[in-house]
Amino acid sequence: MHPPRAAATGRTASPATARQINDRLALQLLQSEGPLTAGQLKTLTGLSRPTVADLVERLQEAGLIAVVGESGAQRRGPNARLYGIVADRAHLVGLDLRTHSITVAVADLLGRVRAEHTVPMNPDGAADTAVATALAAVDKALAAAGAPAPHTIAVGAPGLVDPATGRLGSTDWITSWHVGLVSALRARTGVPVLLENEVNLAAIAEQRDGAARDRDTFVLLWLGHGTGAAVVLDGTLRRGASGGTGEIGFLPVPGTGALPSASGCDGGFHSLAGSAAICALGAEHGLSFGDAVGPRRANERPSGGGSPTEAVGGASDEGVTRALAPAPAEARTEARTDGPPAEPLVRAAVAAGDTGAAFLDALAARIALGVAAVCAVLDPGCVVLGGEIGCGGGAELADRVTGHLARLSPLRTDVRAGSVGGRAVLRGAVLAARDAAQNELFGAAGPATSRHP
Repeated sequence: MHPPRAAATGRTASPATARQINDRLALQLLQSEGPLTAGQLKTLTGLSRPTVADLVERLQEAGLIAVVGESGAQRRGPNARLYGIVADRAHLVGLDLRTHSITVAVADLLGRVRAEHTVPMNPDGAADTAVATALAAVDKALAAAGAPAPHTIAVGAPGLVDPATGRLGSTDWITSWHVGLVSALRARTGVPVLLENEVNLAAIAEQRDGAARDRDTFVLLWLGHGTGAAVVLDGTLRRGASGGTGEIGFLPVPGTGALPSASGCDGGFHSLAGSAAICALGAEHGLSFGDAVGPRRANERPSGGGSPTEAVGGASDEGVTRALAPAPAEARTEARTDGPPAEPLVRAAVAAGDTGAAFLDALAARIALGVAAVCAVLDPGCVVLGGEIGCGGGAELADRVTGHLARLSPLRTDVRAGSVGGRAVLRGAVLAARDAAQNELFGAAGPATSRHP
């Protein structure tokens, strides 16, 4: 029996706290609903007319909102003015670091991407040279966006990010220039630089913009060059004591003929569902990477998933830069230099219908082993197959995984294909930077989602 509940002591927010709460509420509405009149803000917030008038004046003086037009019904007078967030109040930088490339996105305060720049990297070159190349890529993207300086930077990288220090853990497989770049960004810019595991950022993107928008609890299973997972429970991203939540490549599974070790995931789930293992499986079924990839015209859309972007140049040693309008462009193509070879193979198998069915079924059986282990421990109710391969397999692969999972686990689990694809890390980085910048500029009335400045 619970003890009697003590009488609650009423608390009244101070005037300063009340103003901060009201300001943030108004800004959140302007972000989600778009430009609004003062009357619409009054209706949506439930605040009095004088309170709304005060907060509008206050936010204008802070440079956070401005008059952006007039309402359709009322073309004259102060009541017709439409207020919107000043998107150029801050510029955000998101980075997707891979072994052989770096992609930089520059976005405004609303998270709308203004420019991107992709540069191939030499993983065997000197770390200092790679860091200098990456910093130049950031500068080029900022210039293309017309941004004088970043307000917040978010970086997605493979490896363990120590929750206590916000730094990449000391493991043998971490690319040295990744560590050097993060340190250089922090030293050079003097702005918050958030570092997050790449798969965790992909989960943020799938939850905000993709397949998990209706889920507070889910697991993202990343299928790309390697494997990984991100865990979101009750709306919160869970990183673990050492930042290692989701290192599913090390999961011991049957069928590999070996066990993983502390120094490598060969013999673990990675050996069943990593890109190289999937290509080998395809060869067993008479499919090959070469058969799946044909010649591509310079302006043809690659096979990668996610939102396309407008190409203004072809891939080269200098990279590809795309300056984007705030709204999504209609004819945009994605330039990537580091996609997993198994992605076009899986897409070709899906397109082949019955010819690729046996391969897809065998792949689904392998993936289901990892999903079953996740479900046995976490019971997330939903697993999203993310990354280039998960997105490329689409519903055909996800449905097959569901069938195999039902034979392995009594727990009901919705298996879905990711919809953001290989661009999820970059999109998640932009969203993380946006959250951190808005938490600072809009006030601390809402939950802080940034980490490790």
